[in-house]
Amino acid sequence: MPEIRPVTKDNWEELIRLKVREDQTHFVASNLYSVAESQFGDDDEGHWDFLPHGIYEANTPVGFLMYGFNFEHPTQQAFIIRLMVDEKYQGRGYGRFSMEKLLEIFRADDRIRAVGISYEPENESARRLYASLGFLETGRMIEGELEAVLQMR
Repeated sequence: MPEIRPVTKDNWEELIRLKVREDQTHFVASNLYSVAESQFGDDDEGHWDFLPHGIYEANTPVGFLMYGFNFEHPTQQAFIIRLMVDEKYQGRGYGRFSMEKLLEIFRADDRIRAVGISYEPENESARRLYASLGFLETGRMIEGELEAVLQMR
């Protein structure tokens, strides 16, 4: 059974070695960038706490995700910042598993009324996955990516 684990001093190096296919590199920032962003990043819409995680099958890292919380944000209190599955493990359900696990975490927190995500407009597999989980595109662009939101409550 897959699981998500926080990025730590013991696993960050194996997680930054994960890669998407060459034709997908423009869809997602590198995991190294994401780990650094989790320590130093912020945006212009208030402070977000970034939480990077590895996606594991047993003790094998198969992907990476990062989400953030900003419970004071007026429109979305959680945001899925990154989701990637290593090229060797794509098509095995790890992306869907990770999204469902995150939504389970978000549903358990009454402070989260809405969850946001963004993705490249031409990333059809991401669009289909997020739509199948109930995310609706808002028509807003965030740094060149389409925004989609899932209302939780």
